[in-house]
Amino acid sequence: MTKKKEEAEEVLPKKEEKEQKEIKEYKEPVKAAFTHERVLTENSDNARELYNQSRYGNLLEDGRVQLSLIEALYLVEKKKITAYDSRNKELNFDTLLKKSQKVEPNFWVRYCVYRDIRNRGYIIKTALKFGADFRIYDRGVKPGEDHARWVVFPVHEGSTLTWYEFAAKNRVAHSTKKRLLLGIVDSEMDVTYYECRWLRP
Repeated sequence: MTKKKEEAEEVLPKKEEKEQKEIKEYKEPVKAAFTHERVLTENSDNARELYNQSRYGNLLEDGRVQLSLIEALYLVEKKKITAYDSRNKELNFDTLLKKSQKVEPNFWVRYCVYRDIRNRGYIIKTALKFGADFRIYDRGVKPGEDHARWVVFPVHEGSTLTWYEFAAKNRVAHSTKKRLLLGIVDSEMDVTYYECRWLRP
């Protein structure tokens, strides 16, 4: 393991295998409908369990859960939901990915970061109102119980970031009292994280 990878593990360490075994396995995938740039689950106990246990999506008054496209794709990949289009045709991972890429710019890079952070055992939610892509909560903390610890900006290793853009991202994190993470996605879809902080001389 390179020094860079070791440093990344310290910022967002992977969860232990023991924790992974304790995650509840669902007997049947939750059914969900893809309509107009959003995904809605069926009204079921398993759907609500997805929300209650790991805070996937937003719980609606009618008992269904509304998922973002990134959350839905991740849950399809993990076989926790089965997504259907308006003609009741099942959407596999690749088809849902293509539909999502048409809707959201930079979707695949964002998804790589989302998937990596979820796989490490953290709850990650969108952070548009903070001016960032995502916000990440400490392990064991759910949204509403405490504030997120980090805001993260997914970036492809081949893209460029000006000092002005970098400073703007840093200001967003500082103003919301969160730590700034840059999630750099390489050509093999591996993610390396860099944590940036304000330092006063």
